[in-house]
Amino acid sequence: MEKARRGGDGVPRGPVLHIVVVGFHHKKGCQVEFSYPPLIPGDGHDSHTLPEEWKYLPFLALPDGAHNYQEDTVFFHLPPRNGNGATVFGISCYRQIEAKALKVRQADITRETVQKSVCVLSKLPLYGLLQAKLQLITHAYFEEKDFSQISILKELYEHMNSSLGGASLEGSQVYLGLSPRDLVLHFRHKVLILFKLILLEKKVLFYISPVNKLVGALMTVLSLFPGMIEHGLSDCSQYRPRKSMSEDGGLQESNPCADDFVSASTADVSHTNLGTIRKVMAGNHGEDAAMKTEEPLFQVEDSSKGQEPNDTNQYLKPPSRPSPDSSESDWETLDPSVLEDPNLKEREQLGSDQTNLFPKDSVPSESLPITVQPQANTGQVVLIPGLISGLEEDQYGMPLAIFTKGYLCLPYMALQQHHLLSDVTVRGFVAGATNILFRQQKHLSDAIVEVRLCVEEALIQIHDPELRKLLNPTTADLRFADYLVRHVTENRDDVFLDGTGWEGGDEWIRAQFAVYIHALLAATLQLDNEKILSDYGTTFVTAWKNTHNYRVWNSNKHPALAEINPNHPFQGQYSVSDMKLRFSHSVQNSERGKKIGNVMVTTSRNVVQTGKAVGQSVGGAFSSAKTAMSSWLSTFTTSTSQSLTEPPDEKP
Repeated sequence: MEKARRGGDGVPRGPVLHIVVVGFHHKKGCQVEFSYPPLIPGDGHDSHTLPEEWKYLPFLALPDGAHNYQEDTVFFHLPPRNGNGATVFGISCYRQIEAKALKVRQADITRETVQKSVCVLSKLPLYGLLQAKLQLITHAYFEEKDFSQISILKELYEHMNSSLGGASLEGSQVYLGLSPRDLVLHFRHKVLILFKLILLEKKVLFYISPVNKLVGALMTVLSLFPGMIEHGLSDCSQYRPRKSMSEDGGLQESNPCADDFVSASTADVSHTNLGTIRKVMAGNHGEDAAMKTEEPLFQVEDSSKGQEPNDTNQYLKPPSRPSPDSSESDWETLDPSVLEDPNLKEREQLGSDQTNLFPKDSVPSESLPITVQPQANTGQVVLIPGLISGLEEDQYGMPLAIFTKGYLCLPYMALQQHHLLSDVTVRGFVAGATNILFRQQKHLSDAIVEVRLCVEEALIQIHDPELRKLLNPTTADLRFADYLVRHVTENRDDVFLDGTGWEGGDEWIRAQFAVYIHALLAATLQLDNEKILSDYGTTFVTAWKNTHNYRVWNSNKHPALAEINPNHPFQGQYSVSDMKLRFSHSVQNSERGKKIGNVMVTTSRNVVQTGKAVGQSVGGAFSSAKTAMSSWLSTFTTSTSQSLTEPPDEKP
């Protein structure tokens, strides 16, 4: 059976690449104890040797603070081997067992407990599905109480490859275990802030414990972006492990294959004569190194520097030297000669023929093209390779090319990867961590996201006041968020109805965000769109138009958006209910508002008491409430711009 699953060159052909066991050694720390097939061809199954690209694997599979939990689950991403291919998706199930319970105890087991993780390394992002299978096998493996019994792990490898060999990345199995309902219950109106933070390609750090809650929350946020889990993460872990200082200079000499960044589109580029696009940067390593030390082009605050005016007809060119070491400006630089090329329309026509999605006569060269209605009833989505993003895109250009060209997605980061937060080749990240050191160094991130499970409270700390203003929700955005919260919470107390209906369910929430992002994209294409964009936040949209993902999306035509209503799903005249919504939202989420709430709770508690002390307490409480309310109302205008994202006061 093993030969059937492997090609003649010995390379595994199924979606599952390896089954790995990672253990904690009392002297050596975390290390790989078993791998099937071996991580390095030719080595034994019990070899501890790791590929250089995967040197952090043991620390990702056995997370920080794992000893505090009897069992846990980790999602993590590994870079491709040898610079070729796409992201490797890792799922790890951790358990610990008392050493005295083992039937066979090896000589190197000197502690009272044994900690191990069983990992699956896969080419498919089927997190929840693989987790469900892996948890059962991990439990059975530990129940053997003899870790030398590895036959069950080999059977797991064969079973997964046989059952997932024809697995499709469409459908509900991709989202198994990722619950937007739980996300909305924790973050409530702030869930839209998270969505916009990632659209702006900011440095977002999730800090939650235990790890399974951390990775679940992070990946659930990404599932709100249409097609992101399925097709948008293939380039999200293009980083190089840290080497010694003497070896750092050698990093610039070796570059990964260009197919990593424009995979599945190289042939299309050659067929459509896009090879005529000239390089903007010299292949000079000195120039490249100098550019890497400059401020990245796509920080929102500095978006006016080094960029050409944004225009709906701008086209991006493929990178001249695609690699994690090259500056993002190499990718982003617009080539004006592309716009002046007389053969441009012919190339666009050829490109549309290759997609087989729209007939020739349905795409006029000048006016807005006639679109084909999406086939939502059949459930079939036609995907085409993006010439610029290299991702598999639908007719709306989804998924957006957010996690490309140095913007990382790392659901869990080990302490050994801390240097990536300040790496000059990393222009941003959405990353998760449980070590307090990540949280303490706030200067390395734009926002820190926390979830306090004991009180079901979520916090988003945004350090830059200008960014807080940028993300301040509009009235229409507040209506949208409130609409989500009301539908999710209305049946929460009914054990029989909770989560069973369409409205307020997981798929319904994802559908609402799909409508939101499609309308936002359509709004940016309108000629006279100032009023329309104001509902989304004019300053936010201006900043978003300078991001990598929008510029890549805008470099191609997406005729299907012609039939999308560009207006905000919750546009409308300002009313008294909107004033109540904003006031309530400000009270619930600003620090001043929380203080007022605490005063009111104290007042209510004292009112129900009896005796002389009641009058004194009530009088003091009301006096305190009056003072707090006066102070808060005097700064209401300022506080509302920070209401959702103001960091909490630091406590010693």
